[in-house]
Amino acid sequence: MKILNLTQHDATPNQIEDGVIEPEHDEKESIKRLLTFNVKPEKDDIEARAWLLSDIALRSKCKAVMIGGAPFLMPELSKCLKERGIRVLFSFSLRKSIEKPNEKDGSVEKVSVFEHIGFVEI
Repeated sequence: MKILNLTQHDATPNQIEDGVIEPEHDEKESIKRLLTFNVKPEKDDIEARAWLLSDIALRSKCKAVMIGGAPFLMPELSKCLKERGIRVLFSFSLRKSIEKPNEKDGSVEKVSVFEHIGFVEI
């Protein structure tokens, strides 16, 4: 199953292995613009952006999308996508901590890595 990446981030190798595909460059730029809020949105703006994002999903001809972004947008986006017969998926990831010792000064750098495990369907 092909799953359109409808997030502003690039899909990880594990997500791609699970069927996620990236949109064309121009579509990806539109997705990023629609998912980015620089001022507090009104309800009408949220609804309009959700419909525009679902238009992108329809054009992709994918039967499912991976979504993520502003929590106040996701319910409306999910609703629009479902109304158009598109499955809505969220990536499920586990946070793993990696410690990297610095041999020069003895300090330890701790980095969080998110590992895609699968999808949660809404």
